[in-house]
Amino acid sequence: MDNQLISELKECYGIVFHDVNLLEQAFTHSSYVNEHRYLKLSDNERLEFLGDAVLELLVSQYLYRNFPELSEGKLTKMRAAIVREDSLSKFAKECHFDQYILLGKGEENSSGRTRPALLCDVFEAFLGALYLDQQLEAVREFVSKIIFPKIDAGAFSHEMDHKTKLQEVLQRKGDVSIEYRLVKEEGPAHDRIFYIEVFLNDALIGTGQGKSKKLAEQDAAERALKQFSEE
Repeated sequence: MDNQLISELKECYGIVFHDVNLLEQAFTHSSYVNEHRYLKLSDNERLEFLGDAVLELLVSQYLYRNFPELSEGKLTKMRAAIVREDSLSKFAKECHFDQYILLGKGEENSSGRTRPALLCDVFEAFLGALYLDQQLEAVREFVSKIIFPKIDAGAFSHEMDHKTKLQEVLQRKGDVSIEYRLVKEEGPAHDRIFYIEVFLNDALIGTGQGKSKKLAEQDAAERALKQFSEE
């Protein structure tokens, strides 16, 4: 097992596997197993199956508890955006999982390490391994660092506008005052650009611009959400 991966998991996420073989299996692609049959290794496909179910449960619980105003249909759409291949592959790269996958030579030479589907599988397999090793709460703690902040920042709320999302995120902390102020306007009447600043309890939290006040406010809200996701 790659000691660098073990160290990174401990330093970045406080995760120490009891069964290192599970961790190794999560990062073992079937192509590697096929090329090293004498090692009698297991690939990560079964762990991927389990991790997929665990992730869907945790994301569903989080959305249900934190977005009480959303209908079943909108919750389903948001969950689908979170657990889709493109999203999970980005999470895997963010965690540097792409650096530790055990691949066969053919898969390696065909840029398998960068394939979204393969990265998605590794991320799910890791969750499955972590679940078997330390149960559901450990997985919840991990995804609360990687995924949940992005949900709160509105990264997957495509059916919601940024102003509404910003209001929801900020009001979870209690009663707050959110104000959008027009700073200036530029350009001819037929091609105006509006500049907006958004304030939280009189503290500037975002700026935006657009061809209308409404678009500028949405831009300011989106930038404010990104700022909160990075904190």
